[in-house]
Amino acid sequence: MRAIPGNDLRPTADRLRETLFNILTAGNPGALEGTVWIDLYAGTGSVGIEAVSRGCGMAYFVDCAQQAVDLIRGNLSSLKVESGFEIAKLDAVRGLQFLERRGVVADFIFLDPPYGMAQEYDNALKVLSQSPLLNSESKVIAEHSKRVDPGECFGALRRYRALKQGDACLSFYRKGNAETRLP
Repeated sequence: MRAIPGNDLRPTADRLRETLFNILTAGNPGALEGTVWIDLYAGTGSVGIEAVSRGCGMAYFVDCAQQAVDLIRGNLSSLKVESGFEIAKLDAVRGLQFLERRGVVADFIFLDPPYGMAQEYDNALKVLSQSPLLNSESKVIAEHSKRVDPGECFGALRRYRALKQGDACLSFYRKGNAETRLP
């Protein structure tokens, strides 16, 4: 998979991506079949492309940089992926609003803003906490540096798991209330 050099675009490390998908499919290799993914701040598209390769029904790639959009398109083409995806050249919040207007309900939303844009976690997670893109079973996964903590809760969206691997972390969120204990 091709990438762009520099710190603005950092693809999810292979090992961390493998760990993520092992968690999501634990004991059920077909768990992702037919699911809907949103790869927010998609960059190279590596996470959404992995979801497509594991049978997701639809992957939406959202990134505001033309270079990233071209890269995602090229990576999908090089893997001969011709359907089951859409690419939106929009910033994260506008991308989420665009998908809401289309009636999309996601099973998984992955977000990984570029370095130096820690405020983007807060922006995206606040929007998602009130978004019809999520139902009670949807999972939001934020990749972040171990030096950046996106936060425990955003409205009804609560972190139920955090995983550290090297310098990177994955925070898992679902909708719930204070009385709901999430697995």
